[in-house]
Amino acid sequence: MTVPEAIEIAQGRGLDLVEVAPTEKPPVCKLMDFGKFKYRKNKKAHEAKKNQKTIKLKEIKTTPRTSEHDYQFKLKHILRFIEDGSKVKVTVFFRGRQITHKELGLVMLDRFVKDTAECSVVTQEAKMEGRMMNIMLEPKKNPGGSAKQKKVETAEPAKKAETKVDAADDAVKGETESAKA
Repeated sequence: MTVPEAIEIAQGRGLDLVEVAPTEKPPVCKLMDFGKFKYRKNKKAHEAKKNQKTIKLKEIKTTPRTSEHDYQFKLKHILRFIEDGSKVKVTVFFRGRQITHKELGLVMLDRFVKDTAECSVVTQEAKMEGRMMNIMLEPKKNPGGSAKQKKVETAEPAKKAETKVDAADDAVKGETESAKA
């Protein structure tokens, strides 16, 4: 079919003649409402963008001489960030002469890795950048549910075990009291 005939047919139907594959021999054209086509294409792109998962990067900064309470506070934050699905950059920064004891910073980072091992993996090993040493942690891929669900599941059996132990202790106390009497 010639181009003028195709244009005439498209105008007769109230549509547009759109060239779909210009590099083919012969070129391929299609009759369609081009405004509606562009609208649907933008709508699909918007839906795809809306369904994308954005990964956030959170950073925790500490020093090699961080106290135990502050360490626990920062650890709770790291665990919360990982549960939310964010990557975490743990940074140990050295002040003044602390830079001569890099092994203390490495010990601190290893401790964070060990304490978050159940719910995270290390994606970047310890690396020095100027006066800072850092690692990257990201959530483990667990198909069985989130880390929050696993914590609840593991907490419940522990409570049941405690009640069994308490019941056994009460029974033993009852037996010893009756033996004394």
